[in-house]
Amino acid sequence: MRKVIDRKVYNTDKDEHIGFKYVGIFGHLNGYEEQLFVTKGGQHYIYGAGGPESPYPDAQIKLLTKEEADLWEHEYHL
Repeated sequence: MRKVIDRKVYNTDKDEHIGFKYVGIFGHLNGYEEQLFVTKGGQHYIYGAGGPESPYPDAQIKLLTKEEADLWEHEYHL
């Protein structure tokens, strides 16, 4: 996914992939995935996608602070 936020480009095909988590079962209404990425400039973000009743009914990119990314990594043992 490629998205421009505040004139900066975030691209899941080019940025560094750090880790992922899956919640629920693929195809279920409330199932979803989150993937953590970091840009060359050091901006961390989550790519999220899921079913219509999940936190990510539409695929999206959510920017994180370094502290939020560290917490996400720690929570999912990366």
